Amino acid sequence: MSKVDVFRALHRRPAPDDPLVLPGPWDAVSARVFVEAGFPALATPSAGIAAALGHEDGSTPADEMFAAVARIARAVDVPVSADVEGGYGLAPEELVERLLEAGAVGCNLEDSNGGVLKDPHEHAEWLAEVRHAAGDRLFVNARVDTFCHGDGNPERAIERAALYVAAGVDCIYPIGAPADVLPLLRSGIQGPVNVHGTLDGKGPSTAELGELGATRITFGPGLQRWAALVLQGMAEQLNKLK
Repeated sequence: MSKVDVFRALHRRPAPDDPLVLPGPWDAVSARVFVEAGFPALATPSAGIAAALGHEDGSTPADEMFAAVARIARAVDVPVSADVEGGYGLAPEELVERLLEAGAVGCNLEDSNGGVLKDPHEHAEWLAEVRHAAGDRLFVNARVDTFCHGDGNPERAIERAALYVAAGVDCIYPIGAPADVLPLLRSGIQGPVNVHGTLDGKGPSTAELGELGATRITFGPGLQRWAALVLQGMAEQLNKLK
């Protein structure tokens, strides 16, 4: 099986409480750590990579982002999906080719720009062009931003998701959706659903998110920020050794 076929197969979970958990590496070292821990695939976070490269979230130049994804993909043998934000203004054909050149098997694409939701019909047309250019070579995860940049209405999220599924995407990511609306989203969205997981122990566990409707769970830049906090503690301890 090709890596993209393996990645698709990983989304067919054996039980509701066993969602696919995708850590988000920000460089080659973190990618290897996650793979050595046993995770079967990875999903890069654009914000985590931005921080590692010294950029603000949303301001990473396209060339730097694709180069970072390529370093991560080269470092591991498992499938790697890449968050490429809104596509950097690239034509669908070029976006697809650059993802494939970087070694990615999938991508995460946002439906907002600068904190403003895109027209869902126009975005669906663009996603359909991405799907056509990619064929079966990429797993396309379409973000739905109504909970972070819209009114938070689950029905609006389901409507946008339906347009994107019709355009041919493989997965829907209603980022920021509260846990209590996940069953409603699950009932109204066809295909896999990506849910944002928490790392502070205060939210539902990955198994609980799976039972609520998550097919797969990602963490955005959470792991990179967590690692930075650990490093901060190490730096403080190092200062005490002076």
